[in-house]
Amino acid sequence: MISKPTLVIGASDNVSRYSNIAIRRLKEHAYEVIALGRRASETHGIPIVVDLPDLPVIHTVTLYVNPMVLNDYEALIRKLNPKRVIFNPGTYKGDFAIELQEKGIEVVVGCTLVMLSDGSY
Repeated sequence: MISKPTLVIGASDNVSRYSNIAIRRLKEHAYEVIALGRRASETHGIPIVVDLPDLPVIHTVTLYVNPMVLNDYEALIRKLNPKRVIFNPGTYKGDFAIELQEKGIEVVVGCTLVMLSDGSY
């Protein structure tokens, strides 16, 4: 495993969803993946959980939820204090991004799938 544990917020077991594709691609690239979604399930051998009772060490949070749903996860992201948060297309929330940057967290407005493809992840 590569030492950039990644939390996918908005995880889905639907193989046509970008979050699902990201989980698969992260796993293919040997990243440790934790999947957090609205309902418990499993995809690509990774459990999708609905909460994190124990706060794992997370390097990167990659977002696959719209800004309104992101409200439900902001407190968790603050507690996790990751090194980086990736706002995938359609997820950007400016005030939260600014708050993260002010805390020293790298904010990337981009696409996890592209980053994995071009080696910038």
